[in-house]
Amino acid sequence: MSATRSRGRPPYADSLTPAEWRVADAIRHGGTDRTISKRLGISSDAVKFHVGNILGKLGFANRRALRQWAGVPQASALGRHRQREDDMSMTAEVLERNDVRWGTIGQLSRSVHDIAAAEAWYRDVLRLPHLFTFGNLAFFDCGGTRLMLSAGEKAEADGYVIYFRVPDIHAAHRELQARGAVFQAAPHMIHRHADGTEEWMAFFGDNEGRPLGIMCQVPPA
Repeated sequence: MSATRSRGRPPYADSLTPAEWRVADAIRHGGTDRTISKRLGISSDAVKFHVGNILGKLGFANRRALRQWAGVPQASALGRHRQREDDMSMTAEVLERNDVRWGTIGQLSRSVHDIAAAEAWYRDVLRLPHLFTFGNLAFFDCGGTRLMLSAGEKAEADGYVIYFRVPDIHAAHRELQARGAVFQAAPHMIHRHADGTEEWMAFFGDNEGRPLGIMCQVPPA
């Protein structure tokens, strides 16, 4: 007699499904239902459905609580690196890598009206090395500091953001919060490259409310 199989999808080992993680990261990046729908290629109703499931699974009352949640997908490169570090002793090398050091600017951003035209101008006129483009964002190398051009998003008050590169974005997030920095949302993954490298960011304000960011690239585990 053949064994009966339960219907529906098998239970997912992580706290959220991959689709829910994508929506959660988009919310932590400040996205609305409309912008998330457009970015992920799903309907606004699907976004609302995922948000309801996410809040229910995590026990959060609203999206504001979700934005401050510092959860990391188990299947992400960062999640796998953390699992490896949990299995090893905290050597001096690991402690040094997790120490928050400042001074290295990893990225600057500038708002533009037309991303295609801006990409062509910065590439062909300034002759900046073009790194990659996805959606309404284009990235160039400026002697080791990355320039991000963004179109169609809400422009910052000063028209640019300074991003500081950190080795461990969650350690930096905790340390800065302890010093009094107020973050818009918890660290979250904003992009995964074709080779599996992940881009993680979090945003906060200086003493006058001007936008700053911390960023780190996590290579495949």
